Amino acid sequence: MSSNLLVILSDEHQARAMGCAGHPFVQTPHLDALAARGMRFTDAYTPSPICVPARASFATGRHVHQTRLWDNAMPYTGQIPGWGHCLQDAGVPVESIGKLHYRKNGDPTGFDREHIPMHVVGGHGMVWGSIRAQAERVSPPTRMLGEHIGAGTSKYTDYDQAVTAKTVDWLSAHKDDDQPWCLYVGLVAPHFPLVVPQEFFDLYPPDSLPAPKMNPKEGYVRHPWVELQNAQMDSESQFTSDQERRHAVAAYFGLVSWMDHNVGRLMQALEEHGLTDKTTVIYSSDHGDNVGARGLWGKSNFYEESVGVPMIMAGPGVAVGKCETPVDLLDIAATIPAHFGLEFQSEGLSLPEIAANPPDPERVVLSQYHAVGAVSAGYMLRKGRWKLNTYIGFEPELFDLQNDPEEATNLAADPAFAAIVSDLTTELRLRVDPEAANVQAFADQAALVESYGGREAALNMGAPGATPPPAT
Repeated sequence: MSSNLLVILSDEHQARAMGCAGHPFVQTPHLDALAARGMRFTDAYTPSPICVPARASFATGRHVHQTRLWDNAMPYTGQIPGWGHCLQDAGVPVESIGKLHYRKNGDPTGFDREHIPMHVVGGHGMVWGSIRAQAERVSPPTRMLGEHIGAGTSKYTDYDQAVTAKTVDWLSAHKDDDQPWCLYVGLVAPHFPLVVPQEFFDLYPPDSLPAPKMNPKEGYVRHPWVELQNAQMDSESQFTSDQERRHAVAAYFGLVSWMDHNVGRLMQALEEHGLTDKTTVIYSSDHGDNVGARGLWGKSNFYEESVGVPMIMAGPGVAVGKCETPVDLLDIAATIPAHFGLEFQSEGLSLPEIAANPPDPERVVLSQYHAVGAVSAGYMLRKGRWKLNTYIGFEPELFDLQNDPEEATNLAADPAFAAIVSDLTTELRLRVDPEAANVQAFADQAALVESYGGREAALNMGAPGATPPPAT
């Protein structure tokens, strides 16, 4: 008989920002404990480094060019069958608590019940971000990271508290269920606004933190595609002082520890109700955050800080250790039905199956971005030690993650690496036609904008930064 399955997805958690991942100072004792009794996937990625497309791919087990849900104004509605529908069809109880970032309450997205769900604004999301042509787009009127940065509480910390409390109550109510269940829990931390309760902010004295790497003020030159992508919301330029910038770094890591604290409350509830040995837990995040590296904040690019995600699986029968085979969120989409012995069409593979086989560092992982700020499509292909970032209309980037884990040196133009660029480009084209997907995304976005009444109407649709949570 299969165990219960608890899937926890946070928002914007950088893969490296865990003690168990070797981070020099971040404090994540509860995730570290989860990893210590389970399997940590060391090279995990998002299918798209922005919320809504990543979550649609997570729901369906399909790549962004397959779902055609390109940006934060194209939320999942249940129109493509996902793992939730697979569980429902088999009679497995499946519910959600917290952030989903799908379209709206009542859509048939594969849950028997959604508790305090957070969906896109107004059922339409960030339509202004679908206007991507450089000459037509505009910057939002307010700062993406939020007005106040530092210690305190926000609607997001309040929401996470409510999601955690609701989950603790749910586990108590279902501790004696005869039938194994699946519960999805969506936390919003460490997503901005960069405001965190004082005790967690105090874990990271701002003046003690290292300055983010590769700041353009110190001579680092950003890739032209990245420069244009960032220009639409340039958070770095909007800090009021160096002190506020340091507070932003401290608040981000404080939010990581706040999120870890809430995960700890869920693990404690499992223990108190005798569910630890009956429940498999999967933890991951929808994408990462740059946290000031290269002068960038938020996500939306293919550097490890943004595109990498944490991934941990623990529970009865789950092997203990580290798996160095590259994985992504599509693999979680494959894992959930497989856990209950169900067949599901997914582009991913079951995580226990991946971990049970010898390490396959050559396994290819794809990520792509067609959303706010991007003047053309971008793609990341990871294979072995190599990462190729391909940008339509721009020169590529090639990084050797083995010798250059910080991605400081772009090798793409070096003739000595031409064969590697060629091989990775071939691998990319086996999976997606980059130019055709770019054209399709722009066409779909133009049709979307037109459906809302054109550019002027679209520019006023959607939150300028963080999606407001529901009343709790």
